[in-house]
Amino acid sequence: MTVTDPALQALLDKDAIRECLYRYCRGIDRQDEDALRASYWPDATDRHGPYSGSADGFIAWALAALKKGERSVHIIGNIAITLSGPFAAVESYFTALQRGPNASGQMAEVFLAGRYVDRFEKRGDEWRVAERTVVYDWMHDLGVQAVSEAERFGVRQPQGGTKPDDPTYALLARLAAGR
Repeated sequence: MTVTDPALQALLDKDAIRECLYRYCRGIDRQDEDALRASYWPDATDRHGPYSGSADGFIAWALAALKKGERSVHIIGNIAITLSGPFAAVESYFTALQRGPNASGQMAEVFLAGRYVDRFEKRGDEWRVAERTVVYDWMHDLGVQAVSEAERFGVRQPQGGTKPDDPTYALLARLAAGR
């Protein structure tokens, strides 16, 4: 689609960047490798806590770490986007809750808050992360939970899961099938 109005193009570009950020959150929380890869350019870099290197390496590192845990939820807010041609400086606030084994192997829950400081690039008609630095602004250890997921959630069903078992993927499959 060719858009000649610069203001309209800026809105479309900013919306595409937001969609990429949301795709990343789904990818990390649902352990959806395809969604994660579609969030970064193949030559992208990521400085993410103890990890610093290629986005490809980050994805492998994160998926391996997340498979040891039970769940995570990332929420994006306060997205500030500054466009400059095919580049954008993007600061996105995030909150994350993660449940997984702590250093001693016990299940623990952690609350994190911070910002993704990203350089996005538009290649063709698509925006993706080219360079990410995760800035941590808050961390709180919520302690060790000794009860099972079944006890914690009780009648609150279905529980969130990973790809392909999360209910989102059944909905997407129905949509793709025209239902």
